[in-house]
Amino acid sequence: MAKVVAVANQKGGVGKTTTVVNLSSCIAALGKKVLVVDLDPQGNTTSGYGVAKHTVTASIYSCLLGETDVREAIVKTQFNADIIPSNTELAGAGIELVSMERREFCLRSALAPVVPLYDYIFIDCPPSLDLLTLNGLCACDTVLIPIQCEYYALEGLSELMNTLKTVRKKYNRYLDIEGVLFTMYAGRLNLTMQVVSQVKKYYGNKVYKSVIPRTVRLSEAPSFGMPINFYEPNGKGCEAYMAMAREFLAANEKD
Repeated sequence: MAKVVAVANQKGGVGKTTTVVNLSSCIAALGKKVLVVDLDPQGNTTSGYGVAKHTVTASIYSCLLGETDVREAIVKTQFNADIIPSNTELAGAGIELVSMERREFCLRSALAPVVPLYDYIFIDCPPSLDLLTLNGLCACDTVLIPIQCEYYALEGLSELMNTLKTVRKKYNRYLDIEGVLFTMYAGRLNLTMQVVSQVKKYYGNKVYKSVIPRTVRLSEAPSFGMPINFYEPNGKGCEAYMAMAREFLAANEKD
């Protein structure tokens, strides 16, 4: 039975999609069966896995609306992990979901048939609090939060915590924080260290020891449609995400 992890942050530009693509690929490379769900209308996770989003015939959009069986939408990639792709059609889903019964649980219902088939399912949520993100948070067991080491990240984290509290109260009482991951990390900057210190003060052992540095290769990899462990397997970015993948698995499989 898969553990379902939503990767979420209401603030954009924090390395959320980069983390979904590269962490899931590294975990798959370590022998786990992984499914990635692209719940962002921009479809960057889809293209980051080398899938041409404009040519997909079945996507997460039609699964959410109950028009497609989720098993028919799964694309087997050449990078070990499977993906349910997204494209711009998804942008209108929020409006269409409004009139549906139990609209917050459409994703949870859609994914139910494939949860037993994987070890881990990662959901890339949009960088906003809308009905799509709410579906992601209602479908998952835990939330992994990537944050950039800057002042505004602290504000975004505080807002996200309030959102999680509300979701827990109303829709998903067992929702927990998987962990907080620092991205675009530059250890020599004072501001970085201040943000790290503040986050550790409040979230303690929920903060990953692994950090993701700012590297050119991590920025380049999506334009080649490859996760970092295939694009530059010996680089710093791959090393960081592999370390993160091992830390993630160690925390989840200590029993």
